Amino acid sequence: MPKTILVSLLIGVLLANDRPYVVVLGIAQDGGAPHAGCEQACCAELWKTGEKEKVSCVGIVDPISKQSWMIDATPDFPSQYRILTEEHETKLVGIFLTHAHMGHYTGLLHLGREVMGEENVPVYAMSRMKGFLENNGPWNQLVSLENIEIRLIQDNKEMKIGEQLFIEPFMVPHRDEYSETVGYRVMGKERSLMFIPDIDKWDKWHQNIFQLILNTDTALLDGTFYSQDEIPHRDMSEIPHPFIIESMEALFELNSTNRSKVHFIHFNHSNPAMQKNGAAYQAIRSKRFNVAREGDRFNL
Repeated sequence: MPKTILVSLLIGVLLANDRPYVVVLGIAQDGGAPHAGCEQACCAELWKTGEKEKVSCVGIVDPISKQSWMIDATPDFPSQYRILTEEHETKLVGIFLTHAHMGHYTGLLHLGREVMGEENVPVYAMSRMKGFLENNGPWNQLVSLENIEIRLIQDNKEMKIGEQLFIEPFMVPHRDEYSETVGYRVMGKERSLMFIPDIDKWDKWHQNIFQLILNTDTALLDGTFYSQDEIPHRDMSEIPHPFIIESMEALFELNSTNRSKVHFIHFNHSNPAMQKNGAAYQAIRSKRFNVAREGDRFNL
């Protein structure tokens, strides 16, 4: 191989290794899998083997600065923090919150005096979320002891977090008992990613998800439930996530290239899509959509 071609290839590899990326740190709904109190088939094998699916969370990694950020602080924060800092060799320099449901912010407690005793970790939150943390224990102790520093973010206002990285929150409809709910766009120099772990039915949103997918490179979307029949003992109108089968129907007019941008995430323990190579997984893949897995990486 000519020397000039070899040098060009090596430069290309080095540049690729320097690109920021998003890594999936968990894929399960707030309660994780196996799920407390569940002895059904969906959890029985996990209880037996000791395996688990961590709660939905992503990390943003900048290999050049060796810095990282989390979107959401989950009950699995200890292991997700370790993955970002040890396996990806970064320093966690900020946490972006989506909303005040248990799987998305309760991991903040590990930053407090009882565990890590951190100092002024930046936590980015919308105004209601910020007020909730500041005015309710035990979260306000994290503020008063300066374990965390809450930084206000605004709907559709982009902010720079790294030399090549930008992030933008956007509000989505959801059960907002204590805070707003947001998704995020994460943008690098070359590519972008949209993360919406929780949302109510797509037709409740003023945005058009079809058009948004056309204008992004990767979309990690709420896949909490596969279908209506999943948890017959619950009133599904109280938890109106878009079923995966509904999302696939709504997005099927996208061509296969655009459909392949979609990776469902945030699976309830009952969701058959989590079963690797099961019927639901195969149905999703046959329509050219994807199922997110822990460890998936998406370059930015």
